[in-house]
Amino acid sequence: MNHSNVMNYIKDIIENMPAGWLGITTHRLDIYNEELAKTEFLEELDNLYKDHNSQTSALDKLPTAYDYIRLGHPLSCVLEWGIGKLNNLNAENVISFSSMTMPVLSILRKNSLENRNTQILYSGDLPEHFDAEILKRVYQYKFDLKKINDFKSAPKFNGSTIFISQDQGFAKIELPPNVDFFVNVFKKLGSILLINGKENAKFISDIQHVRRRETIAMTPADSLQALKLMIDSSRKRHEDNDDSSKNKVESSVNEVTGTTTKALVGSSGLSIQYAIMMGLVDNAIEQHPGKRIKFIVPPNCYGGTNDQARRVAACLDNVDIVDLPVDGDNDMVQSIDKVLKMIASENAVPYIIAEIPTNPRVEVPDLLKLKEVLTVTRKTPEGATAIDPVFILDQTFCPNVHFLGEGEILSAVRTISFASGSKFPSGGKCTAGYCVGNNKTEGLMSKIEMHLNLCDNEATGLQYKILAEQLPSMNERIIEAYKNTREFVNFIHETLPGAKINFVSEELASAGFTPSVFSLDLPTKGENAAEKEAYKRKLNLKLINLMITEIPQESKFCVSYGQVKGCYWTIPATSTQGTTKEGDKDYIVRASLSPNLDLERHKQVFTEFVKSI
Repeated sequence: MNHSNVMNYIKDIIENMPAGWLGITTHRLDIYNEELAKTEFLEELDNLYKDHNSQTSALDKLPTAYDYIRLGHPLSCVLEWGIGKLNNLNAENVISFSSMTMPVLSILRKNSLENRNTQILYSGDLPEHFDAEILKRVYQYKFDLKKINDFKSAPKFNGSTIFISQDQGFAKIELPPNVDFFVNVFKKLGSILLINGKENAKFISDIQHVRRRETIAMTPADSLQALKLMIDSSRKRHEDNDDSSKNKVESSVNEVTGTTTKALVGSSGLSIQYAIMMGLVDNAIEQHPGKRIKFIVPPNCYGGTNDQARRVAACLDNVDIVDLPVDGDNDMVQSIDKVLKMIASENAVPYIIAEIPTNPRVEVPDLLKLKEVLTVTRKTPEGATAIDPVFILDQTFCPNVHFLGEGEILSAVRTISFASGSKFPSGGKCTAGYCVGNNKTEGLMSKIEMHLNLCDNEATGLQYKILAEQLPSMNERIIEAYKNTREFVNFIHETLPGAKINFVSEELASAGFTPSVFSLDLPTKGENAAEKEAYKRKLNLKLINLMITEIPQESKFCVSYGQVKGCYWTIPATSTQGTTKEGDKDYIVRASLSPNLDLERHKQVFTEFVKSI
């Protein structure tokens, strides 16, 4: 391999890369093939390299690497491809992380599930927040930790050997056979994981899944900086350490949510949710030793939430998942009451994760009844007072509604609110998410912060900067997007009265619930239920394909929400609910509108669709 050719090609990519590679959270969704995500991107990138083609037009035609930059994106894939070339490794064996500790945790997770031994070796210092005691006590990971002078002297080990190196640079690394996983840590950038040996290829998909669910890939901006450092190691590293942005974001979150407690900001919504879950597990172990921990989760909620919760339970002997039916014929309040009675009878620790409004049916429970059911004092079989629940509220659809402040509906219930930052908080410009608690959760929030730091999943400096710029206008954008959505929903009612639309009522909107997302159950036909379902699914795709074909500059096939401009279409069963059980999936259309789009054109195309059926 001619390394200078690789370096020169990467230099050309940096000079010619499409603007969207750096500035948005999704890229070329019109040519996104989920089954071939990343693989297809890398194959076509390799073909361009062989053809010495680095033209912007050619790079722009590369298919989407992943559906969100949390999972990976063009620049992280180019970085991994380049490091793979320099080290004679397949690009799949190189995985970048925004976190310095999560690559290690991803390997520990797989080995814990498969009862495989692990030794962690390091030279110099460990990552700042790496805490072996907490990883063993709370995460239940088992490993040996040892400091050595040089990774080339790594001893043989019956199991997996991880070596952690600080700032080794991006040059070629001669990996000895006794090192299975080489974690190259770069302060303020993240880390690069090199997977050594054919026998360790079985780890790749599991490590990717951790990056997908519990953390993120190295961000576009940091991947770009890493690529520049690869080309010129003497280059001065730029750091976005603007404390004023962090302070502005924390202040804005408090203002938006009506709270006074410290807000925490993670690299993504799922990074925050993971910190919440592990912080609450830690708290339960300390406050309620020996008791079962029950995470109560809607079975049809967003797939990332559902999958992550079940992944946490799979790793921990003391944690279970309890289903919470909330949509359609199920009432959230009644379901919570039933589940909390059951958990009280088991004298267990209840943690509830729920979305308001729900996804994808956009339903809001009776909030007074919700408050009542969450504050009821229940008894254990022995007559003792049952442990009161913690309500973990996903407010991504309506982050502007005040639930937690003094005198608000959930102020008397231990409640933690969180939101995905790739939606309204950043307007689609970064993935960073946040959480904040009411005054009853201060002890819990310190635990959550500790685990956010342990996983090194705090938002990056640039993410803070983007949120500081975007959050002040969030409520205004929410109002304008709602107006567009209400007008479009009313138009669909008139144009296609046979369709069932799930959206908030005018009454709920006047109470502050102004989402800009709705779901559409299209009218169908057929001789039996199977035929009707098949016809409806074809109709779903027909509508979406028409919209993104006729209005490609605005309409996209995407699960996103709360973007600055455009309109997004998806089918929850095949996107946000990808990991839920088949019977709980919704094969309906979900659309989300932004404050800035050509609404009249969308009406015209929808009218064309109605005429065609």
